[in-house]
Amino acid sequence: MRKTDRMTDVLDYLYSARWDALDPAVQERVKLCLLDLLATGIVGSGTTLSRIIRNHVAGHMGGAVQAHIPFDGRSASPAGVALAHGMTIDSVDAHDGWNPVKGHIGCGLMPAVLAVAQAEGALSGADFLATLAAGYEVTGRLGDALHGTVPDYHTSGAWVAVGAAACAARVLGLTRDQARHAMGIAEYHGPRSQMMRCIDHPTMLKDGSGYGSMAGVTAAYLAQAGFTGAPAITAEGEQAAPYFQDMESRSIILEQYFKPYPICRWAQAPVEGVLALATEYGLSSHDVDHIEVGTFHEAVRLATNDPKTTEEAQYSTSYPCAVALVRGTVGLWEVSPEAFHDPEVQRLSKGLQMVENEEFNRSFPIQRHAKVKLHLRDGRVVSSDTTSPRWTAENPPTPAELRAKFHTYADPLLGEARAARIEGAVDRLDQTDLGELLDAVSAAP
Repeated sequence: MRKTDRMTDVLDYLYSARWDALDPAVQERVKLCLLDLLATGIVGSGTTLSRIIRNHVAGHMGGAVQAHIPFDGRSASPAGVALAHGMTIDSVDAHDGWNPVKGHIGCGLMPAVLAVAQAEGALSGADFLATLAAGYEVTGRLGDALHGTVPDYHTSGAWVAVGAAACAARVLGLTRDQARHAMGIAEYHGPRSQMMRCIDHPTMLKDGSGYGSMAGVTAAYLAQAGFTGAPAITAEGEQAAPYFQDMESRSIILEQYFKPYPICRWAQAPVEGVLALATEYGLSSHDVDHIEVGTFHEAVRLATNDPKTTEEAQYSTSYPCAVALVRGTVGLWEVSPEAFHDPEVQRLSKGLQMVENEEFNRSFPIQRHAKVKLHLRDGRVVSSDTTSPRWTAENPPTPAELRAKFHTYADPLLGEARAARIEGAVDRLDQTDLGELLDAVSAAP
């Protein structure tokens, strides 16, 4: 297959996506992904990271074409809104992801599509959902191609930028040739940021999703103006070909995992192991001398045991394990700075021992396994079986569970009435335009 043929196939797939032609399971899933992303953005709007980036965008990224910054009330350029919204969602590690790419499609993709659609008034609700559903398929494969053809582990923003550009090109009605250039511009200018840098030194940089979203939107508008940048190697390179052969037969959006806890996915299997042992043996934290976790290399690198910021708490294995044992769960409050001073949590977090497990290294990234041992003060050691995170692609949450998560996140900040408006607007989106949803999400909490 020649390079131009492959790109034609990719863009034909994206441009031809129609809501009525989607599998009912995909229709249900894309709405649930949207609801879950909005829930994470709602709570993210309360973080310092989000406040800084929204102030920056509102103050420095205006323009003749504007959209509302979600959960803020102010306006900015579509690229600025994509940046602010993507980083706001990314500020709380509670959104969906896909194991093969070790990252997140929706976090950067949805803000790009929503910002351009709002600015241009170009899409019905059904077309917005269809674009998002097709975007998951194209963007996931772009990420898989990048990870499969380069040695470095790049953040989600690196490959989300290319998918966001393609989806923004569809929204803008660009020609296939313009869309091809948009994808190349986004790939070239997108954030090829190093993920493990932020794992080793957790800061507000996070997963690069906001910058990937902004790069994709910018690339589409540049291509519309005649700027050139093709090809995008992650779509057109010969090594990328195998990653796009199953677009008609496989639904990546149905393979997304969801998060019951607002922490890095890599730490969630250890948390499940701690909770299972505490329940099985009827243990309190005071029964435990220290926790031992055996897991894969990348999770061992989540080494912050005395967090001072929410970013450090989210990118940690020891802290959430300690919190889970002391409090019985890891919720939003537990990853906020107000929660960091519990002496019992600090004792267990600082005393946790990490052991790298070669078997689990081999199964990563498709699986994220752990085994947990609790060393008790009476000298006993109790051990878990191999544990996995909850809400995997193989054992997904029910729609009711995801809706309950949405209300747990949204109701305290927005009030039950406004949260219900957002949920209802998402449910009706295939039958309406975007106006109802945009009205519900635009104002500040």
